[in-house]
Amino acid sequence: MVSKILKFSLLPSLLASSLALTACNNTSTNNNSSDTTVENAAINTDAQSTPTTQKLSAEEKMSAKLARYRWTLNTATNADTQPITSLMNINNQVVLNFNKYQGQNTISYSVGCNTVNAVYQLQDNILMTEDGMGTKMLCNDLNTAENKLNELMQSESQLSLTNEAPPTLTQITSDSTTLVWRGRMTAQAKYNSRGETIFWAVDANTKLCPNDKAQSCLQVKPITYDDQGIKIDEGEWTAFKGNIEGYEHNPGHDEILRLQRYKLAADGDTDTKYAYVLDMVIESSVSS
Repeated sequence: MVSKILKFSLLPSLLASSLALTACNNTSTNNNSSDTTVENAAINTDAQSTPTTQKLSAEEKMSAKLARYRWTLNTATNADTQPITSLMNINNQVVLNFNKYQGQNTISYSVGCNTVNAVYQLQDNILMTEDGMGTKMLCNDLNTAENKLNELMQSESQLSLTNEAPPTLTQITSDSTTLVWRGRMTAQAKYNSRGETIFWAVDANTKLCPNDKAQSCLQVKPITYDDQGIKIDEGEWTAFKGNIEGYEHNPGHDEILRLQRYKLAADGDTDTKYAYVLDMVIESSVSS
C-alpha cells in the first residue's frame, strides 16, 4: 500500500513557490538529460545580487534583517490576551518568511499546508500586504488555522523587532491580535549565498559507506523536472555520507526531497563541497 504526502501533479506549484521563497531575480533551467551526477541535478540556479553601497532607509534595513530569518510562531493571542487555539495547537509549524522577488518585497507564510505569497510594504513599522496567492490544496484539519492566519496577514499590522539572538518579531494586527515570532537564520544568510534548488530521491534503506564500513550512508539519486513539473531525467543511485540540514531519514519510506544546495568550497566531493538544506519532502511512499 502506497501512502503519498504530495502528488507530482502539484509540482508546478512547488516550483513556482520555490522561486518566490528563494527570492531569485534570475533563473535558468537545466534540461540536460545526460547529466546524472548528484552535483548537477539542479532545476534553478539563483544569481547572487550585486551588493550596493547606497544608504538604506530604516524600512529597508528592517526588511533586510527580516529576510535573514525564517520566523516560527511562538504565541498568538487575541484582543483579550486569550490564546488563539487553532494556531497555538500547531504553532511550531506556522512559519513566516520575508523575501525580495523581482524587485518587490514579498512575504510567504504557511500553517503546514498551502504556502501563500504576497507583496508587502513597510512604512513606520506598519506592515501592509496585498492580496496573497498560493497553492489550493485541501488542508482538512488545518483549514481553520490557515483561514485565521490568512485573515491576520491580510490586514495592516505593526511590527517590532528585538536585537537579541535569536531575534523576536512581535506583530500586532488591526484587531489587536498579537503574534510573536521567533527567528532562525536562513541558510542563505548563514552561507552568504543564494542556494540552487535540486531534487533528490532517497531510498528507504541505507547501506554501509564505501570508504567507511563503520557508518551507514543514505542512498540518493538526482531527479530533474521541467518547469511544468514533469520528470525529464533521473540519475544513478549513489552513497551520500554528508548531512542534510532539517532532514530526518524515515526508514521504510522512499522519499523525494526538494533541497537548497549551497557551495562551500571550489573543490571536494559531493559530501563536502556543498551544504544541503531540506526545503520540503514532496513525496513519501512505503517501500515495497
